[in-house]
Amino acid sequence: MHGVSGIVLAGGLGRRMGGVDKGLQPLHGKAMVEHVLARFAPQVDEIVINANQNLERYRAFGHRVVADEITGFAGPLAGLHAGLGAISRPIAATVPCDSPFLPDDLVARLQRALGDNDLAVAKTGDQPHPVFALVRRSVAANLQAFLAGGGRKIDAWYASLKTVEVNFDDEADAFRNINTLDELKKS
Repeated sequence: MHGVSGIVLAGGLGRRMGGVDKGLQPLHGKAMVEHVLARFAPQVDEIVINANQNLERYRAFGHRVVADEITGFAGPLAGLHAGLGAISRPIAATVPCDSPFLPDDLVARLQRALGDNDLAVAKTGDQPHPVFALVRRSVAANLQAFLAGGGRKIDAWYASLKTVEVNFDDEADAFRNINTLDELKKS
């Protein structure tokens, strides 16, 4: 895709997985984030990984790594904020580090729907998937203000923007993420 940077969100604490770094957990012999990168890289011009621990291990995958500027593991919006400050393209696609089955056409479909909206977000059925999104870099100041005001909920921030939801019902399984060690074993 043209003019799109990728941001892999790997900055969480992995609380539901017992505090381990989810992106680095092995799945079929490779770190989960490696599966994500393999599917995501062909869809974007560059990738930035947002991580707050194990930065050297993430750098070993060959992409720029940025940590949250907002302290305290403030969630995916803090990761998006850090990523938007590091990218070179006007639009960013975001994906989490724990979704190794993400759609091969995610960015293309979101980009077709973006139009003059601030962001496009994937959804299946009635369920939006807010960390699978295409976001204009121009919303960075708006995001900074939201975070500075104590905002952390991704859907609350999205509600303040011009957003379009993009139906991915034909690829619903692609959005499965792996949150627990038990889910990891079953995948």
